[in-house]
Amino acid sequence: MHLSRRAVLALATAASMIAAPGFVAAQDKGTIGIAMPTKSSSRWISDGESMVKQFTEAGYATDLQYAEDDIPNQLAQIENMITKGVNVLVIAAIDGTTLSNALENAQAAGIKVIAYDRLIRESGAVDYYATFDNFKVGVLQAESLVQCLNERFGDAKPKNIELFGGSPDDNNAFFFYNGAMSVLQPMIDAGDIAVPSGQMGMDVVGTLRWDGAVAQSRMDNLLSANYGDKALHGALSPYDGLSIGILSSVKGVGYGSGDLAMPCVTGQDAEIPSVKSMMAGEQYSTVFKDTRALAGVTVKMVDAILQGGEPEINDTTTYDNGVKVVPSYLLEPMALGVGDIEKVLVESGYYTADQLK
Repeated sequence: MHLSRRAVLALATAASMIAAPGFVAAQDKGTIGIAMPTKSSSRWISDGESMVKQFTEAGYATDLQYAEDDIPNQLAQIENMITKGVNVLVIAAIDGTTLSNALENAQAAGIKVIAYDRLIRESGAVDYYATFDNFKVGVLQAESLVQCLNERFGDAKPKNIELFGGSPDDNNAFFFYNGAMSVLQPMIDAGDIAVPSGQMGMDVVGTLRWDGAVAQSRMDNLLSANYGDKALHGALSPYDGLSIGILSSVKGVGYGSGDLAMPCVTGQDAEIPSVKSMMAGEQYSTVFKDTRALAGVTVKMVDAILQGGEPEINDTTTYDNGVKVVPSYLLEPMALGVGDIEKVLVESGYYTADQLK
């Protein structure tokens, strides 16, 4: 897979949003409360570190909290931030439907709320949303899956795949799935691709809390029940943590050895285990979302709010949270194949070469 001109431009745009290197002590511009879901994913650790660094450089103090995927814990952390009087809340919600009361308290206290990467639903107190084009993430995943299927299994018809979705309590999971199915469904209807298990739709294929062990167990069951006399050619995976579980399952029954070719498996977030898996010829692709750029957009939003201006937004129609359409800034995601790792991840400083050894 090679970067398109558009992808290269997107990388350049992302790089321009990253704050200049160097540490600047926080000035007296205010305190930003940052609520992150978990440290179990390296992606969220990177988000938190990027925001603290860039807010500090912009002159703000930060209060960064991780809730370890415990909803009551995240609620308590947010309430505590409100009580302490943070100036703005930046929240990546564990469950996008459980924060309404806390956000009403924030609104009453005059605290603006930015939903970070995950849309907060059923609340009129969400002021802005900073994220990536999540429908396009799914499109990119499906396009790379089809590319791999054609490369590895060009003569097979239909090509057998299974579908995995993200956590049903994460609004993004539906955008990822719908984006992917906009590419895959016509091919399924045409008979070029088959889903032997028949399991389709987020109500069936969703994976609560994005749990890789759950994905691995489900793939074990799918293989046992549906692939006694046929080969699996691919799996749509919306997140690297699920991809690793799926790959463990298929390797456990002999795929990737002998005459069983490794199925095509997608991913998202360019987490180190998956990047290494790509380099080892296992996972085929991932979708890279530069957390440094997302942090940069968020810092600019906060700075505009607290300086009495209007944050830059580029979408006012897509993200209806059930109460309001939340003004949003969408960044461009990027599909990565193994040939893109050095240029996009190492040369940009996202990872060091040693981290990927």
